[in-house]
Amino acid sequence: MQNDDSARTVSMNEAIRAEAPGDYFIGRRFYKQDYKFWGWIRQPGQPWKSAKLVMLNEQKVLAPDRQQGHIGSDNNYEYRLTGYYSGEKVYEPASDTIYPEFVITGYEVRATNPPMIFADKRSIDPAVRLLTPPM
Repeated sequence: MQNDDSARTVSMNEAIRAEAPGDYFIGRRFYKQDYKFWGWIRQPGQPWKSAKLVMLNEQKVLAPDRQQGHIGSDNNYEYRLTGYYSGEKVYEPASDTIYPEFVITGYEVRATNPPMIFADKRSIDPAVRLLTPPM
């Protein structure tokens, strides 16, 4: 008998495998007070463990939370994104790490309370400096 978390994970993975291929990405906002990256982005049909933590280039379209004027208000929201990887790398000083740059050209909200993609629930707390990748 599966527990609720493993049943949700199985259900989420089935939904991911059923995503239509196309020229779009799936993004999960990963807001942390001390960092400047945007979040995790993966290709449709690919598991979250394949996602990349990215810096967002907003020269064409502002990030959803910046457009609303409330930075971080969309923490852990899931989006369907249009855009592309620029091929550039961007240094983020708080994590002392270089991340790929994603140029956002559009978005739509997929879920405001999506299934957990991290092993530790503290990962989605903006005040906790925990940077673990998705499962």
